[in-house]
Order: sequence, then C-alpha cells, then structure tokens
Amino acid sequence: MQDSEIVDQIDDTPIARAAQAAVQAIGRAGEGLPRPATTRVMVVANQKGGVGKTTTTVNMAASLAMHGLRVLVVDLDPQGNASTALGIDHHAEVPSIYDVLVEGKPLADVVQPVRDVEGLFCVPATIDLAGAEIELVSMVARESRLQRAIAAYEQPLDYILIDCPPSLGLLTVNALVAGEEVLIPIQCEYYALEGLGQLLRNVDLVRAHLNSALHVSTILLTMYDARTRLAAQVADEVRTHFQAEVLSTAIPRSVRISEAPSYGQTVLTYDPGSTGALSYLEAARELALRAVGPNGSLVGQQRDGSSTTAVRGTEPQWHGTTEGQQ
Repeated sequence: MQDSEIVDQIDDTPIARAAQAAVQAIGRAGEGLPRPATTRVMVVANQKGGVGKTTTTVNMAASLAMHGLRVLVVDLDPQGNASTALGIDHHAEVPSIYDVLVEGKPLADVVQPVRDVEGLFCVPATIDLAGAEIELVSMVARESRLQRAIAAYEQPLDYILIDCPPSLGLLTVNALVAGEEVLIPIQCEYYALEGLGQLLRNVDLVRAHLNSALHVSTILLTMYDARTRLAAQVADEVRTHFQAEVLSTAIPRSVRISEAPSYGQTVLTYDPGSTGALSYLEAARELALRAVGPNGSLVGQQRDGSSTTAVRGTEPQWHGTTEGQQ
C-alpha cells in the first residue's frame, strides 16, 4: 500500500474529520463578521425552563465577540446564571440590572467586561432582582425602563443579548419592549412546542401596544441528539412550522457545554474544539450573515413590518409520535 493511501485513510477517520472541522470553524472565527448598521437588540426568551436560554445567550454572545464584534449580555434572570457563566461576580452588593430597573442607575455604571473574551461585556443580575417584579408594578412606565436605559447607553455595541427568566412577567416584558428581535431556543424534546403559542401571543401583544418593531427573527434548536428519532421528528416539526426563522445549525447535547459554567466560562473558552463550541460558532456566524435579506429586511419579517405566519400567535401542534425515542 502506498504511503499516500495510508495518509488518506488516516485523514478519513471520524476523529480526523472532527479535527479538520474544528480547525476550519476556529479559522473562520478569526475572519470576522460584518458589523450591523445599528445595534441589534435580541431578546432570548422561552417561558419553558431548561431549554438552553442562558447557555444560548452566553455562548452566542461569546461566539459573536470572538468574530470581532462588540457584544453586551444583559442578565435579566434573578438566578444570575448568565453572570456565572461569564465569570462575573454577582453577589448582593454588586451593582446590577436591579439598580438600573428599580433605582434608575445608568447602564454604564453596572456594565462589566468579561475577562476571557475581548469585546464581550455583561450586566450582571443579583438576587435583588427576584423582588423587582413587585417593585416595578407601581412605577411609571414600568414596561419601558430597560428600553430607556439601553437607549441612554452611549458606548458602541454591535449586539445586545438579553437573557430572560423562564416566565412572562414584567422582567420579560421589559426585555420585549427593549428589543427588536426575539431569539427562541427550542429543546429537541417531546414538549418542545407546548406553550410556545403563549410566548408568541405575548410577542404579538407587545408589538401591538408597546413595541411595533418587535418580531421573532431567530429560532435555535438546542440539545439535539442525533441518535434518537424523536429529536429528528421535533426538528422537522419546528422547521416545518417556522421555516425561515430556524437556523440550519442545531446545538447538540454536549457534556462540555454543561461543564463550562462551573468554571465560570463559556464553552468557547472552556473547550474551543468541542462539538458544542463549534456549533455555537457556526450558529453565531449564520445569525450574523443571514440577518439582512435581499430586500433589505430582517429574515422572518415581511416588508410591511408584520411577522411571518410562524409568529402570528398560533399554537404550533405536535404531530410526531413517541415511538423510537432511542
């Protein structure tokens, strides 16, 4: 056997293919991405817990920053998990998003740089935020306090990603009023689409009464397990219903993604060559490159500003079966 044939066989192994894909993806990260004409404010929301909202927020933000963009993560969840994943201290005495929403402190006074990723910044959340829902009720213009804080922030940013709590209360409403785009992570599990209609109806309500620019622009499939038929069925169902809004890149189930926050890191810095890191790099690249369609409008938004059929508040229905989950 020729030496060249042996080399070709080695290069064709699964490990070699994975290594080659890692090198290519990491290489593309150094190429940079085009900066949006204006700051894209994206609300990462889904009232169903455990679908990967925080994981998606921090890793998409880190991926965009590694492509040379300036990104701010606003942690709007009282649990403060996004702050933890970015290595930002968020004990009770730390200036946080609570001070911005309730006390009226400028956003610039609470923004902190993320030490591991250049161009990435975070507004932390502390446990004080747990009581903000009640405190905001009696305040004037309670739904737009975050929007006004972001509008007054003068530092140049390409993206702002807002990590919402798993509920549809005043904190999430503040995020929906502040943003123009909604990014919905959907877990590839049986209950993925249940209750999603309520979130879409809330988006419609906010668009009708508080923020006419709001629309669902991006849907990301998370926790995808290619070994199960169920995951493929859920992915097909989501792509059929939402069509243009769904990113072609799905985030796989990954131990590395789960381990990274315990080290105060995103998976991009914890294990840059892992499948999870590479998937988020590709998803961020796709998000940035598909933002503007041929007619100059955002993908998922029609020319008249109304949303596509996927975001009209209709309850998506599950048509798959539970057979062959493994």
